[in-house]
Amino acid sequence: MRITGVEAWLVAMRLARPYTASYDTVEATTNVFLRVLTDRRLVGYGCAAPDEHATGETTDAMLEKIHTIVAPLLKGADPLRPALLLEQLRQPLADEPSIRAAVDMALLDILGKKCDAPLWKLLGGYRDRMMTSVTVGILSERETVIQAREWVGRGFRILKLKGGIHAESDAARVLKVRESVGEGIALRFDANEGYSVEEALWFIDKTAPAKLELLEQPTRKNLLDLLGQVTRQGSVPVMADESLGTLRDAFRLARNDLVDMLNVSLMKVGGVAEARQINAVAKSARLEVMVGCLDESALGIAAGLHFALSDRNVGYADLDGHLDLAGDPAAGAVTIEDGTLFPSDQPGLGFELRG
Repeated sequence: MRITGVEAWLVAMRLARPYTASYDTVEATTNVFLRVLTDRRLVGYGCAAPDEHATGETTDAMLEKIHTIVAPLLKGADPLRPALLLEQLRQPLADEPSIRAAVDMALLDILGKKCDAPLWKLLGGYRDRMMTSVTVGILSERETVIQAREWVGRGFRILKLKGGIHAESDAARVLKVRESVGEGIALRFDANEGYSVEEALWFIDKTAPAKLELLEQPTRKNLLDLLGQVTRQGSVPVMADESLGTLRDAFRLARNDLVDMLNVSLMKVGGVAEARQINAVAKSARLEVMVGCLDESALGIAAGLHFALSDRNVGYADLDGHLDLAGDPAAGAVTIEDGTLFPSDQPGLGFELRG
């Protein structure tokens, strides 16, 4: 089997519910969709979700790089050799992890279709469904509670609150949400690099009655010693997010016991293959893994879910980036019921893009 063509196009999607994080307010996103054709009529699909803050990418040059770098390398190649092809793309696309993720998805999609099996089973098939958190951005205390209660009313059992601008108001919102939703809902908090060590430790102590499940990226991503201080001195598990972009990052975080958990986003690390290697490092260091996401199509969410279902060590999911996207061409690539995500049982990623 040989690859005969590579097609890519942009899709701009607005968020039905814009949200605010410590670094920005997000109202819309643009994803790049990828179609890889073969001479056996098998077609693989992928998507990239560039994000200047999270992946260091913008959409401006992505189509050009796919046409000038990805397409020439893939055309005529055997799609069933993804490790070779991705390694050949590693250097020329070193600064474009979401493009590499899209290629990885498309090649795995072809592999699954060739084997007539869903990707989550090919990768290991440890579980067949997974609960996900749903994110509440930075809002007033009253609006935070309203939105939290709304998500709980829709069946979600895990809430992730964003903050990092003001520790005192963040703590007040967390405590108010706990009071409002009760003890049966898991609460997570993402500071998006917004705190100093002192602020993070104060926040942990102040929110102790809320029993936070984890604190995500409290300090600046490049100052790993500060992250380690919060981990060692705090009483809540600390998760690295922005500090994790490569396999080497994972090794550095694990080797120095700087965190308790890793948030692995396919778009940031470069796809499923790279995520599996990072998970192996985490497992060897007894670090738990959460699969995360950006503002991305349900196709990207599906790939993240297939990865998450494959291995016991990937015990947490934050795969809600598709929920509020208007005009997603891959809507339906995953199914969600009462906060639990289910993959398709169709071969590969389980979804055929039209158009």
